[in-house]
Amino acid sequence: MKLFRNNSPGIFAVALLLLSGGDQSTAEENARYTAKEPTRDGTGKVYMGREISQTVSAHAITWLERKDREGEEKPSLVMKNLELKPDAVVADIGAGSGYFSFLLAELVPKGKVIAVDIQQEMLDFVEGKKKLRKISNVETLLGTIEDTKLPEKQVDLVILVDAYHEFSHPYEMMSSIFKGLKPGGRVVFLEYRGEDPSVPIKPLHKMTVKQVKQEMEAVGLQFVELRDFLPIQHFLVFERPE
Repeated sequence: MKLFRNNSPGIFAVALLLLSGGDQSTAEENARYTAKEPTRDGTGKVYMGREISQTVSAHAITWLERKDREGEEKPSLVMKNLELKPDAVVADIGAGSGYFSFLLAELVPKGKVIAVDIQQEMLDFVEGKKKLRKISNVETLLGTIEDTKLPEKQVDLVILVDAYHEFSHPYEMMSSIFKGLKPGGRVVFLEYRGEDPSVPIKPLHKMTVKQVKQEMEAVGLQFVELRDFLPIQHFLVFERPE
């Protein structure tokens, strides 16, 4: 198993540019993020002691849609553990090819799934699948590196599948997710287990439970539970307080 990565230095260059500015928003970012020499798979941008990884580009669609994903990651078990109501509004953040978006759509026939990504190429692929499968309860939404663009207090569940560790602006993105959640709404993270060196994923594409908890506390999300039923990933649940 491997993770594809974008070799462009653009993310790190943008980070350095932002860190060098002088306005109020830049000053806030200076206090939140630091810069270092990037490691092989990193951007060089550091948040709460964690170097942010490079992103998976649209060229990775084939890998995201691989046939053995069920055997490796058990997405069918993930669906069962989400415990969704048929009319729920779900946001798949960093939806990529929409692999999980369409699984989620089956669980919410009276609700909808919002597939959010910052790459239009990914969303175009999702729209193509949507037309091919004649599915009407999946919507695509183009976000930015700082904002998911979710409607305020409209979402019951947000799911992030191996995506959060790649956010170039994790604090800002999670703050926008917090705003999009209904009071009591949940956030579910699937992240490769950073505590386990035997998990065959590049280190910066894994996260520990401790690190996720620390970063979610910073935006006001409360930890609910950890379910370790997956072969190589954590299933972490947080919620927006009532």
